[in-house]
Amino acid sequence: MGRRHSREHLMSETMDTGTPGTSAPASAGAAALRRDAHRSLLAGAVLVVAAGWGLHAAWPALFGAGYAGKAIALYGMAAGLLLHGLRHHRNARGELHPRFGAANQVSLLRLGMLAMLAALVGEGAARAGQPGAAVLGWAIVVWATVGAVLDAVDGPLARRSGLASDFGARFDMETDAALMLVLCLLIVQFGQAGPWVLAVGLMRYAFVAASWAWRWLARPLPPSTRRKTVCVVQIVTLITALGPIIPPAGAALIAGAGLVLLVYSFAVDVRWLAQRRHLPLENAP
Repeated sequence: MGRRHSREHLMSETMDTGTPGTSAPASAGAAALRRDAHRSLLAGAVLVVAAGWGLHAAWPALFGAGYAGKAIALYGMAAGLLLHGLRHHRNARGELHPRFGAANQVSLLRLGMLAMLAALVGEGAARAGQPGAAVLGWAIVVWATVGAVLDAVDGPLARRSGLASDFGARFDMETDAALMLVLCLLIVQFGQAGPWVLAVGLMRYAFVAASWAWRWLARPLPPSTRRKTVCVVQIVTLITALGPIIPPAGAALIAGAGLVLLVYSFAVDVRWLAQRRHLPLENAP
C-alpha cells in the first residue's frame, strides 16, 4: 500500500493543491506524461462505459438505463481531478516522471470499479427487499473485495518501476477515501445500518475541512502501522457489513466497532498534532 510516502489511513495527508517549485514546464517530458495519462484515462472510460452498458443489457432490472451514464459521469469528474494533480507526479529529485506508469493504471482500474459501485447509489434495485437485491449485494461484496485486493498491487509496482510519487500516493489514498464513503452509502441504502454509519466515510473529509480552519491539523503525520491497520480494517468491516447473509443488527455491530476504532485512531493523531500546534508547519515533527 502507498507509494514513495507510505499511505496511512485516510487522515495521514491533507489536500495539497500547490505546485511544487514552479509550474511544470511545457517540455517534451511533460507532454509525454500528459499523453500517456490521457491514453490511460480514455482506456478506463471505455471500460466503464462498456461494462456499464453490458450490465444494463444483461440485467436491466438490476442496472437501470441511466446506470452507465452515472458511472461514466463520476469517472469523468475524478479524471479531471487526476489531470489537475498530474504535475505532482515527480521523483525524489523533483523531476516530472515521463510516464503515467503501471501502478497508476492499477489505481485507475480501481477508480473505474469505484465509479461503477458509486453509480449504484440511488438505484431502486440496490435496496433491501427488492427483487434481486441479494444477488446484487453479493456482486457488490465481490466487486469491492477485488478492488481492495488490487490496492496491495499498485505500491510495489510503483517502487519496482521507479515511478513512485506523491501524486501516486495521493491517488491511492483518495481512492480509498471515496471507496469507504461509497460503501457507507450502500450500507444505508441496503438497510444494513442507519445513517450514523456515514460518519466512517465522512470523517476523513471532516478532518481535511477542519485543517482549513485550524492549520496545525495540516502538519504531516509520521508513519504509523496503526493507521495502515485501521485503513484496512475499515474497508474490511464495511464490505463485511454489506454481506447479504449478515443481518442488519450484526452489520450495525460490525460497522460500529470499525467506527469506534477509527475515532480512536483519529483522536491519537489529533492529540499528537495538538501538542505541536505552536511549532511552524515547516518544522519537521
